[in-house]
Amino acid sequence: MARTHRFLARRSLAVLGLSLVGLGTGCVSSEKYAAQRMRADQYDAELNAAQSQVNSATAQNQVFQQQMEKARSYQENQASLIVNQASQITELTRQLEEMNGRYQMAMQNMGKIGGSALPVQLVSELTTFAQQNPDVVEFDEKKGLVKFKSDVTFSAGSAIVKPEAKGVIDRLAGILNGPAASQYELMVAGHTDNTPVSNPATKKAGHLDNWYLSAHRAIAVSQELRSVGVQPNRLQVAGFADQKPVAPNGGDADKARNRRVEVFILPTTTGGSAPVQSSAPVAAAAAPKKQAAKPNLNKDVGPSPQQVELDRRSALQK
Repeated sequence: MARTHRFLARRSLAVLGLSLVGLGTGCVSSEKYAAQRMRADQYDAELNAAQSQVNSATAQNQVFQQQMEKARSYQENQASLIVNQASQITELTRQLEEMNGRYQMAMQNMGKIGGSALPVQLVSELTTFAQQNPDVVEFDEKKGLVKFKSDVTFSAGSAIVKPEAKGVIDRLAGILNGPAASQYELMVAGHTDNTPVSNPATKKAGHLDNWYLSAHRAIAVSQELRSVGVQPNRLQVAGFADQKPVAPNGGDADKARNRRVEVFILPTTTGGSAPVQSSAPVAAAAAPKKQAAKPNLNKDVGPSPQQVELDRRSALQK
């Protein structure tokens, strides 16, 4: 393009120069001058057209370069995203394995502190607590486990603790902060049945599947415990979806049993060691530790007739 531009420019100047020479000598007629002038104007037009083409080609080349740069940047971002996602998957897998290990440890050591049973005082308090709230909680003395029935604690597809369940959790916090249990660590574990989350409102609330729902419910219970004085450094929180059922998930009553939030009294203290037994009947249960997380969510019912009916409605809502 540049070569064409220079050629046309020289050609136009040459014609114009000849025209002027002719005029200067008086040997060129007005007709010939007009013809030469017209030719010079044509050359100028051609020159301008060539220049316009050059400008257009330059602009197109710049656009192409910009597009290429965007494509390179997109590819680099995608590659970085893939690396980050792989790293996140690895970390989440590690966390899941760690949670499963802690849960198994808690199950193996439930109700034991250095081979001893839970303190008599603590067992008595928790037994009385469960007897006073049979529709909401169960207490397993051998396992050192307080189990909240999700269908009574939460509405279907929700992780917001019901007002009536809050009062029960608050009373449990009073026991856990008492002299018989205040030094032990706690694990709050959420569980669901195997019914997939399908309600758009449930998903919109952030409970995308049973993993989210179980974790959010555990978080909700731990947050309520914290709000009434249980120290965060005593709490671990985990959600296990439908992966650790206590019943076959066949009928409504069995599914209701699987929808639960468990509070384990672990065989370690907040200092990381098992407590020393005194002559008085005092002991406790605890295990690893970690601190409480965030949101709240739910979907269960207890084994009573009322709870079974709630369970049927829960399954329809989810």
